[in-house]
Amino acid sequence: MSVQPLAQSAGSLAHPLGQPLAASLVQSVDWLAVAPPLIAAVVALGVLVADLFLPEARKAVLGWISVAGLVAAALMLLPLLDGDRATFCLNGTPRACSYTADHFTLVIQFLVLGGALLAALLSITTLDDDRRRVPPGEFWFLLLSATAGAALLPASRDLATLIVALEVASLPAFALVGIRYGDRRSSEAALKFFLSSVTATAVSLMGVSFVYASTGTLYLTQVAQRLPDTAGQLHTLAQAGVVLTLIGFAFKTAAVPFHFWVPDTYVGAPLPVAAYLSVVGKAVGFSGLILVTVVAFPSYADVWGPALAVLAALTMTVGNVGALRQQATRAHSAVRLLAWSSVGQAGYLLVPIAAAGYAENARKAIGSTVAYALMYAVVNLGAFAVAAVVGRGRARNRISDYRGLYATNPVTALLLAFFLLCLAGLPPGIIGLFAKVTVFSAAVDAGLGWLAVVMAVNVVIALFYYLQWTALLFRAPEGEAARHRVPAPLTAAIALAGLAGVALSGAPQLVLRFAATGLF
Repeated sequence: MSVQPLAQSAGSLAHPLGQPLAASLVQSVDWLAVAPPLIAAVVALGVLVADLFLPEARKAVLGWISVAGLVAAALMLLPLLDGDRATFCLNGTPRACSYTADHFTLVIQFLVLGGALLAALLSITTLDDDRRRVPPGEFWFLLLSATAGAALLPASRDLATLIVALEVASLPAFALVGIRYGDRRSSEAALKFFLSSVTATAVSLMGVSFVYASTGTLYLTQVAQRLPDTAGQLHTLAQAGVVLTLIGFAFKTAAVPFHFWVPDTYVGAPLPVAAYLSVVGKAVGFSGLILVTVVAFPSYADVWGPALAVLAALTMTVGNVGALRQQATRAHSAVRLLAWSSVGQAGYLLVPIAAAGYAENARKAIGSTVAYALMYAVVNLGAFAVAAVVGRGRARNRISDYRGLYATNPVTALLLAFFLLCLAGLPPGIIGLFAKVTVFSAAVDAGLGWLAVVMAVNVVIALFYYLQWTALLFRAPEGEAARHRVPAPLTAAIALAGLAGVALSGAPQLVLRFAATGLF
């Protein structure tokens, strides 16, 4: 669809520093390029309207409509594989675009939409079990809206769109965490999540405003070109803008010391929401961090490279020690362990981004982060799906509740063991092992030997609690073992995660080629 510009004279406008502003506010739109997030947003509105007219007994259909919408959005990635597409670009400046559907964008959108699809399958059962406290129409609207923002973010190529996408992905998530009526723990988790995210957004906005004041542009490629040539009187302002922007995204990735909201939020949220945050929420934070570091701020690699290396070391250590300290008999200890484990995994994901600050081919190093993120998404969602199964019969969801799971649900127990071994990086979880090797190699190739040593130590620490939980699955149950009925949506979620994990372990090159070829 093409629309003629309304104001040709807009090209004569200029920033106070002398750089011209966008030539036009009205442009042709590549609807195919924007289809994945757009479909999620349209289905979200459709579900909200349909909720007004459907009788209570038929509102379960909203979940299946949402699942169908997510599948349709994911399928729209296929026509985009034939080449890079961009829209909302400056006239006469093809590289200065607000939305770009390149290789990096498509891989992250696939991760986001796939993760949201599995979370949606988990949610169908949760809403059936807890319909009185979780309104289905609002739940599905919020989940799809957050997914639309998360799918928009990796395609964002200017700082304004990046911040807007970040907030569209985050604001519905606050409500999802606290959506259960009358649940004090859920409300407290939502408040803690909200306050931490608002702080991160405020810091990011201040950083973006400083960067814009220094460079006169919001487009990432133009920021990268102009930052090295910033005038002397604006150099300090530019440095402050870079630092504040990075701090804001560090909050979103749950990097230490900005991780404090994670355990309580995961425990207080409905389990499918915790699963969604652990995968899609991380994808949002890390894709944003990659864009601002590698694409917008490459000239400041000597600043963000060492800073992210230190954050990676702290994050993986604190996360793994926190998981190690979980008591098997404590209420919700299984979810808490997965929460602390996700913090530790965030540390591993930060390693290649930090290495990109030292490597000659920074954009190639980013492929290791994406390869690891894809592995983590599949197996972590699978572990949460099994936790949802056990949580149906054991509301406290303690690690000790998993004792003897093999005796009652052998297939479920074997799949959970497989997921945990993948997270630990042990066979038969070959994809987990290879993904860790690629991250380790990225650190070594960048000359970050000390970080590789820290990572190796943390992998050993993580082995203990992953193997301890795995062994518990095959021990003799204490007393009469509880049998866990697995509804069809939960079965589908576990099966999809299991099939994907096995397929990637059998053909790891499907993911690991990103680490070899890069993504940009």
